[in-house]
Amino acid sequence: MSSCCNTETVEIQLEPRVAGKIRTVALVGPPNSGKSTLFNRLTGLRQKVANYPGVTVEQRVGRLNGIGRSDLTLIDLPGIYGLDRYSEDARVAIEVLHGEMPGTPAPDAILLVLDSLQLRRQLMLAAPVLALGLPTLVLLNMSDLMEARGGRVDTLALAQELGVPVAKISATRGAGLDAINHFLSRKADALAGQADLSGALADSQHAAVTRIELPVIGNPRSYRQWATGISTRTKYKAPLSSEWGKRIDGVLLHRIWGPLVFLAVVFAVFQVVFTIGQPLSDGFGNILNAGGDAIAPLLGHGWLESLAIDGVWRGVASVLVFLPQILLLFLFIGVLEDSGYLARAALIADRVMRSIGLNGKAFIPLLSAYACAVPAIMATRTIENKRDRFATILVAPFMTCSARLPIYMLMIAAFIPNRPLLGDFFGLRAAVMLSLYVLGFLAALATARLLKSSILKASSAPFILELPQYRLPTVRSLSLRLMDRGKVFLRQAGTVILAVTMVLWVMSHLPVHATLGESLIGRLGHLIEPVIRPLGFNWKIGIGLLTSVMAREVIVGTLGTLYGADPATQSLGLQAALRHDLTLGGAMALVVFFAFALQCTSTLAIVRRETNSWKWPALQFCYMSVLAYVAALATNQAILHFVR
Repeated sequence: MSSCCNTETVEIQLEPRVAGKIRTVALVGPPNSGKSTLFNRLTGLRQKVANYPGVTVEQRVGRLNGIGRSDLTLIDLPGIYGLDRYSEDARVAIEVLHGEMPGTPAPDAILLVLDSLQLRRQLMLAAPVLALGLPTLVLLNMSDLMEARGGRVDTLALAQELGVPVAKISATRGAGLDAINHFLSRKADALAGQADLSGALADSQHAAVTRIELPVIGNPRSYRQWATGISTRTKYKAPLSSEWGKRIDGVLLHRIWGPLVFLAVVFAVFQVVFTIGQPLSDGFGNILNAGGDAIAPLLGHGWLESLAIDGVWRGVASVLVFLPQILLLFLFIGVLEDSGYLARAALIADRVMRSIGLNGKAFIPLLSAYACAVPAIMATRTIENKRDRFATILVAPFMTCSARLPIYMLMIAAFIPNRPLLGDFFGLRAAVMLSLYVLGFLAALATARLLKSSILKASSAPFILELPQYRLPTVRSLSLRLMDRGKVFLRQAGTVILAVTMVLWVMSHLPVHATLGESLIGRLGHLIEPVIRPLGFNWKIGIGLLTSVMAREVIVGTLGTLYGADPATQSLGLQAALRHDLTLGGAMALVVFFAFALQCTSTLAIVRRETNSWKWPALQFCYMSVLAYVAALATNQAILHFVR
């Protein structure tokens, strides 16, 4: 062992643990190293997302594309800084790499992704990964940006230091990825006895060294000294910071201008969602209606036509019509995230988070809750303090998820006139939509403050975030994101909503020859109507509230089915039918109710799983339901008083 550097000479075993073909490859790297971008580039749409058994860490697995080997499985491990069990992410990565994760095969090789812009720090992960003794290819990502900004590194010298092949790549542009093909092909050939391991890369960006010096694992200072020494010996020169990036940060991170820019961006996003998204949704709705009209004559006149058109088609189409607006919103979120802006927004929001006692790390899960509360709650595993984590879990469902958008857009389009407020830049409909987002956010902050000052009181922890470089989002990355969100939305429409609309149609036609109000579903609705009448809701809205406990967007399909089965509104569109039955106060009370209520069984299930108790989801559901009822009641009464 070397006393000056606190290192030890170790022999790297370059053979897989089990002789045979390379079938499983692990993708390892620190957070924000571009690992996920590389995974999407290598697998395309040939990937699936699930959870590792027994934990809430997401598992992304895909088949490799474009390297001539369709039998290779790529596992995208969580972003980690080391192989210490400091978080659930790190524990999962360790178990997968050691072959200890049930249901997941042990990797035969590793692709280690490091950000070449931050190579000196990111090399600290290389030591424990190399100590595993698996065939490893080190990929220096964003090398094009590094060189463009005056940075450099001797990859041959780095390969000699590490004892494994090294290649420069750009996951965003797809440059240098042939090195992965060379690496895996050579390793596979070597296992078959067709080649020597010393020829891993044809371009000689490696050296077949089996005895190298690694730091003593578990000593942080020995991480740092080893990484610094290698950076020096390989002539690594850190790239210069972008001058225009510094100037942009000077505005976006400013204590005054930063929040103002953030608000302006939010205003612009919602205005575009309505000005562009609404016509797209209307056009898509016309296509869906035309499809129903074309199918109806083929079914004849009778119960089959009523079930297929009035029940299934009309119910599902009433939800699908909002797909263009939802995808447009996620397009903007993707642009903001891939460009590096959302990380800056996290620093701005950290000041607000600390004022209510939440950990600064809570911002990222709360931000992801705008897509869906389920992955947001799973993302809280990065918060080490248990009380901070539980507080974030309990307030995450207040954030306006995509499932709320269909009911928001339906009611706003039906009851709010399209008037300008700030010229063409900001209209009344966008203002109402934004106010609903703000309402949910304020409810989350107030609830967090209540929790952190009572049952979940805990000391604050520092918020450390490495800001990513500014980048131009790629069409490929955005397209994959939109396809993923579209599939989730369509899967929901094709399963839960389809099943609910069919059940509702049957219940609305039993007993036979009964009117809608006298049917089974009508009797149930009239039974609960006295409870919801003060909110301005009728019995049809009540049925929608019951079915939407399964998933929030189900209410739109429910209303489409019920109003389609009612002779008084059968000839009307859903918006016109709602205007026929509801007042402005009832309509606004409904969206306020959905801003607060926890109408999602998936969220309740994941909260129970994360907290390992039914106590917390039960408390969460009751609290949010009572708050939703009181807020909706106040909204309806206030609007009635104002109208008078």
